[in-house]
Amino acid sequence: MYEPYYGFSAKPFQLRPDPHFFFGSKGHKRAMAYLEYGLSQGEGFIVVTGEVGAGKTTLVRNLFNKLTHEQIVAAHIVNTHLDPDDTLRMVASSFGLPHEGATKTDLLTRLEQFLHSVDRQGKRALLVIDEAQNLNPKTVEELRMLSNFQTDEKSLLQTFLLGQPEFRSTLHSPGMQQLRQRVIASYHLGPMDAQETRAYIEHRLHTVGWNGDPSFDDDAHAAIFGYTGGIPRKTNTLLDRVLLMGYLEELHHFTGEHIQTVIGDISEEFQQPEAMGTPQVAVVQGNGAAGMDHMAQRRDSIEVLDERMMRLEKSVVSVLSILKKIVANPQGVQAAQPVDSQE
Repeated sequence: MYEPYYGFSAKPFQLRPDPHFFFGSKGHKRAMAYLEYGLSQGEGFIVVTGEVGAGKTTLVRNLFNKLTHEQIVAAHIVNTHLDPDDTLRMVASSFGLPHEGATKTDLLTRLEQFLHSVDRQGKRALLVIDEAQNLNPKTVEELRMLSNFQTDEKSLLQTFLLGQPEFRSTLHSPGMQQLRQRVIASYHLGPMDAQETRAYIEHRLHTVGWNGDPSFDDDAHAAIFGYTGGIPRKTNTLLDRVLLMGYLEELHHFTGEHIQTVIGDISEEFQQPEAMGTPQVAVVQGNGAAGMDHMAQRRDSIEVLDERMMRLEKSVVSVLSILKKIVANPQGVQAAQPVDSQE
């Protein structure tokens, strides 16, 4: 909606991970270095954790862009609310193997044959598991067992595990000792600092052809960092709304006051109505994997709500755009109104 107004070639702060917008902050560069180091080793597990919206998926997409498909066969799994058998089916499916109705023995046999076939072609197999915090310990152990596929000289499968910080609790639980022994590198991706956040914003704007319009003063950048804490996804969400307001209000320069206005609007949208009373805190029964599964399901529900809110916002923006045109040209609207017949 606002892209033509500011002369952008695309939406600069979309929520969908896009490697073309990859920004190499200090943390992201180090995380990428760990992933590339892992690739050079060709074995074991690489673990990268980070907060929600820290940019882990974008990191993986950027890595995939660098992979030479002549040397590496990669599979990426993002749906991790699975039991061990379903996980094996998902792994087989991600590598393009038949899996419907297959028993666990069939799946393991097909995977082993496939991995040996990849090796005979002079290639390597890479499995990337996103949202690893949703994996229960039994599923993690099943993935570890896949690393037992090997020849006399090397492993046939390498695995990257990316997840939110709570995955480290699973990783350091008593039953995960054998997996920990196969982790050759582990890194936690933290948020960007204020300077990096500013550079991140300008990088994404430059990627879509930004020529300085709109501009942001120092107070605006301070307000942005104060709200987002350097988390890329929160930054994208806020800046998308800021540019939308700029389009509707015909702004070409943003101050801290403008940013605070948008932050206030976002906060009000997610406040619980007073009529609903005091919100009750849900108690998660149990602990360990069951509790994390419940929390993960709640996060998934929030993501679905975000998608719906974005679609609703687009509809509202369309109506507001029409209203702006009506206000700008009221005479044209009056001329279009029917004239009452006089008796």
